[in-house]
Amino acid sequence: MAPPEAPQSTSSHMMKTTKRGRPFLKDTLDLFATLVVSLELTTNRQYFRSFPNSFTTDDAARNLASLKFSQSNRGPDPREPSRIVTTTTTTTFSMTRDMAKAMCQQFMDARLIENAADPGSNLFKERGVYVLTPKGLHVLERFMSKNGINGDHLAHVFSSQPICMKLLHLERRSVDDEIIVSHSAITALFRRFVGRSPNYPPEYMDTMDAFQKYHERSKGVALMDVSEKGTGKGSVVHKHCFAAVTALEWLCDFTSVIGREEAAEMAAQFVRFGLITLVSDKRKNNDSAIIFTVRGAAGGANSSISQHGEFRCTAKAIYKVTDEGRRLARWDMPDGARPSPNSSAANVSSAARTSEDHSVETGTAEGPAANDAKIHRRISMTEKMNANYEVDKKGQKESNTDRLKFIMEEPQLRALFREFLRSNFCEENLSFYLDVQDFKKSFNTTSSAIAANPPPSRGGKGTPGQLAMEKHHEALIQKAFVIYNTYLAPSSQSELNIDHGLRNELSGYLSDVIQSLTGKTFQGRVELEQANAFNATQLQTMIRLYERIQTHVFRLMATDSVPKFIKTPRFLALKVKLVEEDDGPLADFPLMNSSASTPSVPPGLSAGEEEVGGAYVTVSQRAAIQERTPTATTDR
Repeated sequence: MAPPEAPQSTSSHMMKTTKRGRPFLKDTLDLFATLVVSLELTTNRQYFRSFPNSFTTDDAARNLASLKFSQSNRGPDPREPSRIVTTTTTTTFSMTRDMAKAMCQQFMDARLIENAADPGSNLFKERGVYVLTPKGLHVLERFMSKNGINGDHLAHVFSSQPICMKLLHLERRSVDDEIIVSHSAITALFRRFVGRSPNYPPEYMDTMDAFQKYHERSKGVALMDVSEKGTGKGSVVHKHCFAAVTALEWLCDFTSVIGREEAAEMAAQFVRFGLITLVSDKRKNNDSAIIFTVRGAAGGANSSISQHGEFRCTAKAIYKVTDEGRRLARWDMPDGARPSPNSSAANVSSAARTSEDHSVETGTAEGPAANDAKIHRRISMTEKMNANYEVDKKGQKESNTDRLKFIMEEPQLRALFREFLRSNFCEENLSFYLDVQDFKKSFNTTSSAIAANPPPSRGGKGTPGQLAMEKHHEALIQKAFVIYNTYLAPSSQSELNIDHGLRNELSGYLSDVIQSLTGKTFQGRVELEQANAFNATQLQTMIRLYERIQTHVFRLMATDSVPKFIKTPRFLALKVKLVEEDDGPLADFPLMNSSASTPSVPPGLSAGEEEVGGAYVTVSQRAAIQERTPTATTDR
């Protein structure tokens, strides 16, 4: 039985554009992901070569000509709260072929897609073959998870290509979508840019596969040493240097900057803050040069921050990390001596917050006046996993609850925790908890993206959107009773040890519903034909019962399993590894799951407060799975 449907609502609007003429970042990312979900990524040929998981210019233009994104949300009927209704909202994107190509150019500028035959090309061509970048896959995963999109048709793409593990997002002004430049934002960006230690590529880089090469790049911008002739016969060696073009590419690949223009402005801010400096620019006199200049308030007497900074976007320009940059990056500090985010040094007050325009060769207009802003710090990994850490005065029980929440969020810890539970014959507790979490997310929201005029190849009844929604409801019913038959039915494969009263209450409810729907007596297990008779309101009631069992299971794991787990040698070894990889300085900023929504205001602020520049990180769950050792169990 299909869920009751509320009237559909359809919205259509023009995308907001910035003063630079590009769409706002959120619209760009959402449209990109919607397009990809609507495409069939297949093998395309060009120049006698085959490119798997790709699409053509024609594919993109055809789908963008009339693209529909439908989202269904389930909730109580306002007129009858005990009844669940489904509300479907459809957003239509419509554009000409030229506009579609211009939009795809924005996707290329943001490093979401690249030319399969010529990855170095920055132009979206009339007849080209394109693939998703690791950053594009990160954005796509986040969009699909947030909107409840079934991604079975994209599973092979995620499993066969590198995915950006951690993407650094810079907060933007809601009015014009410009990056809010603050001391805290530049600090986070620079530390991510240069890495926890100088990233000199290994000599055997050419022998690495695509996944290994990408992992090496993700550590920080590739550095080199540069020799120059000195005043005498000797030469001067500049350490920790990098090419200007390399810096722009890295910023576009691993952060939320949306093109080389924004990347150059951020690099110019590094110069203004005294973190990098020009070593040489050996371009010929007739070579063109684009120089980005930014301005802002200077720092105090002993500050390295100046009123302006410029960055040369030329093929020959070489920059190096300054002593101030090394200090801010904490390269020279042993890991054990790195200050905790609790320390006063970490609770920086950001100064000289500006958002500047760029100029070519010469100056630029002054940005808004500077303001101070306090960073809203997240609890670091070290604190969360410290056996002495307590959230409040409620004692150890509360701190173990907090630790368990963190274990659930961190893929590598969760996989190790699963192995620990398996060795103690209680893995079903974690499996049930995660399966119910997935089920609840799928029940509340589901989305589909289709081209309104797809190429004629498939038959079938109804529109693709309707078929997708009906298929989704059937899958929900099946999932609900797979959970019951796996964990809660008498003598089931992974039967939970739960309160007798809870089990009887669930069994009694199923007995009443099945008796009323089919006239048959409930035998302890739910058959497929019985399950298909359930409607959305009855599924909602089952979810409420599942949630109560979830609470019981979570409390059991927190009080019984976590205290034992955090004392195991394998956990202690992994904790050290994770703390070393925890982006140290980024512990001052919110760490968000890849499925989390983009904050409407900077994290830590409430609506109505002044916008404050900052940064946050999203983590790809699929990338974490890719990096696991072969012995690790695949986990969500």
